[in-house]
Amino acid sequence: MASPFQAKQFIASHVRDIPRSGIREFFDIVQNRADVISLGVGEPDFVTPWHIREAAIYALERGKTSYTSNLGLLKLRQAISAHLKKSFGIEYDPIGQILITVGVSEALDIALRATINPGDEVLYHEPCYVSYSPSVALAHGVPVPISCNADNGFAVTSQAIERAITSRSKVLLLNFPTNPTGGTMTRLELLQIADVVLKHNLLVITDEIYSELTFEGEHVSIASLPGMRERTIFLHGFSKAYAMTGFRIGYACGPVELIEAMMRIHQYSMLCASIISQEAALEAILHGEEDTLEMREQYRVRRNFIVGAFNAMGLPCHLPRGSFYAFPCVKSTGLSSKEFALKLLEKEKVACVPGSAFGLSGEGYLRCCFATALDQIQIATDRIARFVGTHKV
Repeated sequence: MASPFQAKQFIASHVRDIPRSGIREFFDIVQNRADVISLGVGEPDFVTPWHIREAAIYALERGKTSYTSNLGLLKLRQAISAHLKKSFGIEYDPIGQILITVGVSEALDIALRATINPGDEVLYHEPCYVSYSPSVALAHGVPVPISCNADNGFAVTSQAIERAITSRSKVLLLNFPTNPTGGTMTRLELLQIADVVLKHNLLVITDEIYSELTFEGEHVSIASLPGMRERTIFLHGFSKAYAMTGFRIGYACGPVELIEAMMRIHQYSMLCASIISQEAALEAILHGEEDTLEMREQYRVRRNFIVGAFNAMGLPCHLPRGSFYAFPCVKSTGLSSKEFALKLLEKEKVACVPGSAFGLSGEGYLRCCFATALDQIQIATDRIARFVGTHKV
């Protein structure tokens, strides 16, 4: 008699060990709670600007419902090329060095799958976006986190990177401004990292999805530094700067050989990004700069308020120079980050993400997204202050 079918036994071992997203797992709990103020999901609270939505509608009305080139619409790649030259000081050929992807998440996935052999090490700074370590593991690589801390604004140092390098190190993955900390890097710090990269012959993958949301100082891409463009895969997209999360449009830029390798994976999995979303992205990159600046200034006001509120209630919080996240330390309460988040949700109906969702280095912190209306942030911080007042060690 045949043994009972067990679906679990057919799951690939490298997938079986992948944890669920710490963000999504937590928000499964939030879904059915009434009157909850959410500082959790990393998504702009602004609706996509009308002229961008109108471009999508107009494209649909004109019957633009077909596939595009695997690389994406040429006119969009040309616009991205011009934008990167103007804003980042990096030149990419739109013919073979730019690939339109289904969000930056796909771009990261295929960048890793196109470059990693089993056992290759990928170095990245932590706390970091929840998908980095699982994405490396799914590409059969070895994730190597490098701990960062609030003392230097959660920047990663060249010395820490060099200490982590071994004979199996192949890729350095960067994300500045950083989700969840809002940390950024100066030109000098990036030059020092570039020296280490060149010395050890590493490939760099840089995720700069929050670059337009830099509040102080210049945003510098490591790809713009001497000797780095030819050994860097530059990732960016439209979700954060243009409030286009649901359009799922990102892009990858890099050497022809690497973009070709990524495209081969892309063509057999996604084939191409939605043509309607690509048309909307073209409108955004050509005419959306003013919208981005207006949103950024509102984020700045919210950032200043929420950071001040956290520090006033005794939860130390560094001032993030980019992104739309505050990352207060909750260690003084004696609660773990997950305990704090769950109890805060239960007692005060405020949803935040435990810092532990972003790696071991995030334990003791809380990610609070200030892409939420200021009046809601004010109510939320009042509730958090009340909660903290009853949990001080």
